[in-house]
Amino acid sequence: MVDSFPASFPVADRDAGARLDQFLSSRLEVSRARVQQLIQQAQVLVDGKAGKASLRLRGGESIHVLGPARLEPLRAIAEDIPLDIVYEDADLAVINKPAGMMVHAGAGATEDVRNRGTLVNALLHRFGQLSAVGGELRPGIVHRLDKETSGLIVVAKSDDAHRKLAAQFSKREVKKTYLALVHGRLPNERGTIDKSISRDSVRRVRMTTRRSGGREAITHYRVERRIDSGFGKFTLLEVRIDTGRTHQIRVHLASIGHTVVGDTVYGAPAQVKGRNGTVSLNRNFLHAAALELRQPRTGQTLTLRRELPSELKEFLERLGQTS
Repeated sequence: MVDSFPASFPVADRDAGARLDQFLSSRLEVSRARVQQLIQQAQVLVDGKAGKASLRLRGGESIHVLGPARLEPLRAIAEDIPLDIVYEDADLAVINKPAGMMVHAGAGATEDVRNRGTLVNALLHRFGQLSAVGGELRPGIVHRLDKETSGLIVVAKSDDAHRKLAAQFSKREVKKTYLALVHGRLPNERGTIDKSISRDSVRRVRMTTRRSGGREAITHYRVERRIDSGFGKFTLLEVRIDTGRTHQIRVHLASIGHTVVGDTVYGAPAQVKGRNGTVSLNRNFLHAAALELRQPRTGQTLTLRRELPSELKEFLERLGQTS
């Protein structure tokens, strides 16, 4: 993906016949919808003239992209979506987020794509008023979980509660415990992964431990169960993190050769073959199972837990659980 503008792209003879939006989508490594936004906003010139998305290239043209697409600011909208509320008081709530739900809106082609079905939308419908510290798109959100990760997430109802909770996270006072099923058999009963994390320079949706200059990230794991099944070897882990980097648990476990089951972004197979067929999981086997923090006003310690959701329990049952 291009990080600086303006940017220029010569059209080679081999690209003759391609549509302008298709050509730029591959060069910029963004969706065609995003390229079409650029074109609609007159940010794309072909030989000095404004181009059209459907323009067929002949070869030999010079394409200039003047700047990034200007996206209209989003505001979270209330939606009537059921919530599993684990704990609630006047200052905060703790929600058991299902896998498949985004915490807040992200980049997309249309308002509907970017801003529907999120946890924030459900929170606004349920609680009405939330902390404004995170802005109009992320009201109440103190920390995040990946879309395909389930489990506990804390939400601030007031600005004061938000700042005090954020300080706890910043000082690493909040204890976060996850359950993860990984491919392979880990040899040690416990271990610590201390590898900095940065964005992958080639695949921008991924994070990596292979680049220098990343942000500090520390992950501790303990073996809960080793599973030798007809579908191969697996290890169920209890994982605690000192830091909260993007994709931290997933990228750390992948870095030691044990990808989280279902996590195809970091190399896990989409289907696991066995003697009697295949098993698959349409989410990551990663669950934020426990959370310990101080109530921001009273200082009382809150210890909260939610067991594995049914789809992860059923997946373990399909493996046979023979150790």
